[in-house]
Order: sequence, then structure tokens, then C-alpha cells
Amino acid sequence: MTHPSHEPPEDLLARTFVELADILVTGFDVVSFLQLLSSRCVGLFDVASAGVMLHDAAHKLQVVASSDEQGRTLELMELQSEEGPCLDAVATSLAVSARSSDSLARWPTFTPHARSLGFQAFSAVPLRLRSQTIGALNLFGHKDVLLHEPDLRNAQALADIATISLLHERALRESRLVAEQLQSALSSRVVLEQAKGILAVTLRCPIDDAFVAMRDYARNRNLRLADVARAVVDRDPGVADIRL
Repeated sequence: MTHPSHEPPEDLLARTFVELADILVTGFDVVSFLQLLSSRCVGLFDVASAGVMLHDAAHKLQVVASSDEQGRTLELMELQSEEGPCLDAVATSLAVSARSSDSLARWPTFTPHARSLGFQAFSAVPLRLRSQTIGALNLFGHKDVLLHEPDLRNAQALADIATISLLHERALRESRLVAEQLQSALSSRVVLEQAKGILAVTLRCPIDDAFVAMRDYARNRNLRLADVARAVVDRDPGVADIRL
């Protein structure tokens, strides 16, 4: 796919930045975001295929977006053979660019696979922010010609935007998780105080003794204290045998 003749590459580049920003504003969808990035790269640069690999939770690279099936197949082969431009870009946090005519010694398994799929030139730019690299953007061409330096710089700029967006979303998600955990802890504490009061009245004992009784009950039955407290507040007959 190439960019339309009526839309200059610089206009398409600007529109790409706007569209990527729109996805961030309207509700971040990682797959849609990276799929748009991959598809736009094919229109922007002299490449036949583009894709994105990211580290998963186990810090293993995974293919998360591809502009087409052939490119995805090559990316999967790259991961399977544990060699190729993307892996080098992630390992070094630097842009990588090579032609199939001079990359056989560098990637003896990847290069023949690429040639068999019709790819002759390979570039990859890291998805990085300062010292953190989370993946890479792959660019594969059918011509045995290196990607032009301005295109490589623009690809890196797009990768940088993607990295900032992904890390921002991750930070928001983790922040929400922390907030939810804090709220859950506060709610559990309120229930615990209520349960101590109820038990103190039921067992006719001081608050501290009521807490010890509830804690020992939970420990002896391998239950969560928060769950036992909730059962006490809900007057669950299952905890009616709590004793001093």
C-alpha cells in the first residue's frame, strides 16, 4: 500500500500524528493504536510491511500488530529464530537498517526466511523512553535498498510517540489499580471495625478481645480476616461459632 497521489507524505505524516492522538483522547485501545501505526507506516515510507513487537509481562517479545499477514509471518519467524532487526533494535535501543544482500552473516536464519517471503530490506526502530525499551517498530521492504535516513527519523518519531502513549496508559492503569486497592483496604477496615463492635456486644467482651477472637477464628480456618469480618457484619450463621 502506498500513500495516495493526492496526499503528500508530509500531510499523511501530520494526519497520522493527529489520528494517533485522537485514539488517546477518545479511549485508548492498544491494538487499534498499534494497528493504525503499522498501517500508516506502509503508506508513509517506502516499505511493503510494518509491524510492532512489545515485551509482555514476562519480558518476552510478542507480535502485537502487523500491516499484513506476510509481515506478521516474518515477525513470528524472527522471534522463533531469535535473530533479526527487531531483536537487535530492542537489545541495543538503537535503529537498525540492513539489506538482504549483506545481512546473511548477521542473521543467517532470519534472512533466508525474509527472502522467501519477498522481503529484501529491513529496518527496525526501538520503542524507547530514556533508558526503558519496551519493543520495536519493524519496517520490511521488497527492494534491496536501505530506508532513507529522513524516513528512518520519522519512523523513530512515530515509535517515540507510541512509547510515550503506551507507558502513559500503563501508568494510568497502575495508578487506578493502586487507587482501587487503597479503596478496598479502606472499605475492609470499616467493615472490620463494625465486626469488632458487633462481636464485642455479642460476646460481651472488650473490643480488643473481640478482634483477637475474630483473628484467631480466621487463622484456624485459613480464612481471610476481611471475609470473616464481612460475614459477621452480614450476620452470616456460618460464623456464629466465633468464641473467646
